[in-house]
Amino acid sequence: MKQTTQKIFQSTLGKKVIMALSGLFICTFLIVHLIGNMQLFKDDQGLAFNHYAKFMTTNPLIKIVSYVNYALILLHVFTSLYLSRKNKKARPVEYGYNNPAANSAWSSRNMGILGTIILVFIVVHMQDFWWKYHNGPLPTKTYWEYFSPDGEEHSAVNVGDIPGVSTAYKQQVIYKDLYREVSEQFKASIGLVFLYLLAQMAIAFHLWHGFASAFQTLGINHKTYSPAIKFVGHAFAVIVPFLFALMPLYFYFVK
Repeated sequence: MKQTTQKIFQSTLGKKVIMALSGLFICTFLIVHLIGNMQLFKDDQGLAFNHYAKFMTTNPLIKIVSYVNYALILLHVFTSLYLSRKNKKARPVEYGYNNPAANSAWSSRNMGILGTIILVFIVVHMQDFWWKYHNGPLPTKTYWEYFSPDGEEHSAVNVGDIPGVSTAYKQQVIYKDLYREVSEQFKASIGLVFLYLLAQMAIAFHLWHGFASAFQTLGINHKTYSPAIKFVGHAFAVIVPFLFALMPLYFYFVK
């Protein structure tokens, strides 16, 4: 049984299943990551985003899920490269008449290029923010956490002028100011902004083909619900990268 399972996952079909499952997990993580990063748009001097960053890096369960996601990204990338190389070896000589545009989408034919752009982006992103948050000398920012007289918990930059909140209800909390790091990085480098925009375009094209293809690989392919899956995949491929792309533009042109 064990040998049979190993043979399945070592086969081309097995590796496509690995690609599909890892890709769908990464899509789920993208949604969670997007919800957290949307806190960057709050006009609260980084309070919500810095609180989110601390939660993501200190909660044991979230940390485990994050490391699983990082491993799956690498697995997804290297499996993709393996399959692309195997396909090229299977057809080393080009056909006399070759018109790939008539048989497949551009995003499908260039998954390797798109994946390479995304991988470079991930390395830069992790180095600029994840690595610095964990290992770099980031500035800190002090906020107030307080309880109102009715016992409800709140957070604010400054609660000194809020009626009904006495000193006894207040305590200072200090966060690493990742919000400031994000802001300064994007303000200082149009090249970094361009890389993020290019990466989001690559992610959009990648998802446009890959989302529905993952379900098809897993055998979820039927004329009744496949159009709905394709619609959701295309909506996901447009909306999620678009919202991520707004972030560097917001800091470079607005903040």
